[in-house]
Amino acid sequence: MTEAHKLVRTNDPITSHIASQSIEASRMEKIVLDVINSFGEVGCISDDVLDKLPQYRYSSVTARYKGLQEKLLIYKDGTQAKGISGRPQQVMWGWNHYPRSISL
Repeated sequence: MTEAHKLVRTNDPITSHIASQSIEASRMEKIVLDVINSFGEVGCISDDVLDKLPQYRYSSVTARYKGLQEKLLIYKDGTQAKGISGRPQQVMWGWNHYPRSISL
């Protein structure tokens, strides 16, 4: 589970610090990870994940990427694909779906 202090900046209001303590980060991380894994070796960009999770807020979804990457559950290799806005987004894969070999 992502520690609460990683979900909030030091200069955020006290209400954000209180909210960070009550978030079920591990549950949301699992939801986001399951969606990323569902794309298999093709991988996905943030727009793809958000499209599959319309019931969740943008910030609730995108905030999970860093924790998942730090836990080595998802992988980004710098590959980019064009998002809905026309701007490039990084492609993400679940570690077990990355199509090339990885050396740690």
